[in-house]
Amino acid sequence: MTAQVSMQAGAGFVVPRGGAPRPADPADTTATEALSLRSPADTLARTDELLEQVCDRLEAQWRERSPEEPDVLPADFPQLLRAWLLPTAGKRLRPLMCHWGWAAAHGPERGGHDDLVAMCAALELVHLFALVHDDVMDRSDSRRGRTTTHVEAARAHVAFGGLGDPVLFGDSIAILYGDLALNEAWDLAAGCAPPLRRAWSDMLRELVHGQLLDVTGAAARRRDLEMARRVARLKSGAYTVQRPLHLGALAARAEPPALTALDVYGAHLGEAFALRDDILGVWGDPARTGKPVGDDLLSGKPTVLLAEAREALPADLAEQHLGGQGAITPETVPVLQDLMREAGVLRRTEQRIADEVELACRALDAGDLDTDAVAELRSLAELIAWRDS
Repeated sequence: MTAQVSMQAGAGFVVPRGGAPRPADPADTTATEALSLRSPADTLARTDELLEQVCDRLEAQWRERSPEEPDVLPADFPQLLRAWLLPTAGKRLRPLMCHWGWAAAHGPERGGHDDLVAMCAALELVHLFALVHDDVMDRSDSRRGRTTTHVEAARAHVAFGGLGDPVLFGDSIAILYGDLALNEAWDLAAGCAPPLRRAWSDMLRELVHGQLLDVTGAAARRRDLEMARRVARLKSGAYTVQRPLHLGALAARAEPPALTALDVYGAHLGEAFALRDDILGVWGDPARTGKPVGDDLLSGKPTVLLAEAREALPADLAEQHLGGQGAITPETVPVLQDLMREAGVLRRTEQRIADEVELACRALDAGDLDTDAVAELRSLAELIAWRDS
């Protein structure tokens, strides 16, 4: 197959005609190159370069199909994608975990950096897909301090004087936009080695399953702890920590003991991540989190915090705020926040986080992992578990 080579300085990517950008196959890495690849800086820089090329290719295809700007919307999808992905808007946590999974499995010496970069970029795209669809399902107004896609599109519909229901229009635009991000993610993942593609599919199935349980659990007013932990693992912890680590290790063609050690670490740290997410959703600073405080309470999500609150609060208060046909309202959110704190829910959840971090770090003692990468993973565990945004 013929190919066009990107002329972007230092990019080093081959762009197949009609296909997604893929990293060019480099010569075998030297010892010096292997040392430089231990740092995530090169991986994250190449990830951003690859995302830039995805956006460039998409814009070119978009203009070729229809040179006209879309009606109603202030910006077309390729521009929206670029604005949310670049310059780096989020923490790049998933690519970071993917890199350290690769480095821990001796990736700098074993190779596979091309697949690693493709997976990192795909993870950012699938994260955008998940956020956009999650915001629609949660009816969230803001994300990362910005108006969410469906709300922004609904407002554009009203300002334009568009025909039909602006809320339905906004939801439709957001769903399509999320679908596009998922497609671009799959386009990148499709060029990776078969073990990576299989693990990628498993991760997406987990994500969908967790979101389904989240939606149905909220509707059923589920408050049991085991259900809450299952949702947290599938929807948040697995695709944020555990699966990116696993994908990175697979890119390095890791041996089974290394994969097992990283999976155990990722499972425990993923749970700590999800628990911290729950805490920030109830008591976090909106200026730091980019989301209104109390959203998770209002939506009645089956979180570990609500399950703990159901057990910790006196029976009458638990029934009043969390049981029966009653729903949490904006007026009762501050009351419930105070009751949960006084009942020790926050304290117990933070202790659970500390326990999960300890178990995660203990898992790194096995598996013949790279010692420098293990040190970084231990530091990351603390940062992730006790973040404030």
